[in-house]
Amino acid sequence: MPVWHDATKQWVKDGKLVLLGVTQEQHPERCRLFAQWKQFEWPILRDPINVLQSMSVPIIVALDEHGIVRSIRANPKTFEADFLNKSFADDATNKLERLTPNYPPKFDALKADAEKTKSAAAWRQYGDALALWGEEKQLPFAIAAYREAAKAKPDDGAAWFRLGVCLRRRSETQAREADDFRAAVETWGTALELDPNQYIWRRRIQQYGPRLDKPYPFYDWVAEAEAAIRKRGETPVVLPVRPDGAEIAQPTKAFAVQKDVPKNPDPLGKITRDKSSVSCEVAVVPAVVKPGQSARIHLTFRLAPTTTDHWNNEAESLRVWIDPPDGIVTSQQLVEAEKQKVATSKEGRTVGFEIQVPKDVSGAIRIPVYALYHTCDDAQGQCRFLRLDVTVQFMVK
Repeated sequence: MPVWHDATKQWVKDGKLVLLGVTQEQHPERCRLFAQWKQFEWPILRDPINVLQSMSVPIIVALDEHGIVRSIRANPKTFEADFLNKSFADDATNKLERLTPNYPPKFDALKADAEKTKSAAAWRQYGDALALWGEEKQLPFAIAAYREAAKAKPDDGAAWFRLGVCLRRRSETQAREADDFRAAVETWGTALELDPNQYIWRRRIQQYGPRLDKPYPFYDWVAEAEAAIRKRGETPVVLPVRPDGAEIAQPTKAFAVQKDVPKNPDPLGKITRDKSSVSCEVAVVPAVVKPGQSARIHLTFRLAPTTTDHWNNEAESLRVWIDPPDGIVTSQQLVEAEKQKVATSKEGRTVGFEIQVPKDVSGAIRIPVYALYHTCDDAQGQCRFLRLDVTVQFMVK
């Protein structure tokens, strides 16, 4: 997009060209921040569920004055001669039917049609309407619709991918369910198995996956963009969900292992076990690991919604100790969550590490993990140092 933005500035200024972008992005604010940073002056639409069925990016589509597509792979160097300086006839053989858009869609009518026909296409259309036009509270209905579409047509890769997008979106809201992130990764994997050539689907998994499988760091530009925008005297677009961990990790050509062997902080298991105040959600990316492959483990710790506890940030940060079985290599054995600047808080805390599986291993793998953290009870004022034992499980095949 930056290349085309620079190449087309004068054409847009002269009134010879109108630009419209479409981004394959889950988080619209991240796209807005990038556009603010690069000072894009044209509208950008968002297609988080890949309605366009793009197999790769970028795709430059040139439409003439009649709305007829004249080029799919336009070249910025020859674009002026090939397209801008030409006049096109309203060719009857290429004319698209002029339809009146029916937006916003009528959710009830689409749902009734899906329930009546029970077809995968109708369920997917209903899910698409909810995912694109519905609010956060309608995500559960979009998830249910895509599940019906996948049930009606198990080889519908698009339904599986879009189901994963909605599960991931819900996992970042207050309405999340405990397994949403893990389920999203699994459904993306199913979609990619059905169509391994789908670039967008593969990139969505790589966004959260191990460094060995990354083509580039996905969001390492965010801090630079925010600094540049502030330097211009502007306020950067606020990101409700900030990228971290896997999303900003640099790719690597070899599996990176922690050099210094850390000390087990609770080798005898004497720290009091937490029975109710904190839970842990586990997501392994990719969901199924191949022999000799690496994977990234995401552990998200959340205070129970019924508890009156908060994190005690004036004490040590949350720490995670990994005790891998023989043959499994970990990037780190002791991982520490980011230190918070405020004295108390109640946010979810995610830590990540990577594992590498030997080429001769297969079957179910279980990795014992435990977390140590400090919490305080708002009601009684009691502060505690607790341990939570977690088992990371995944399949190697």
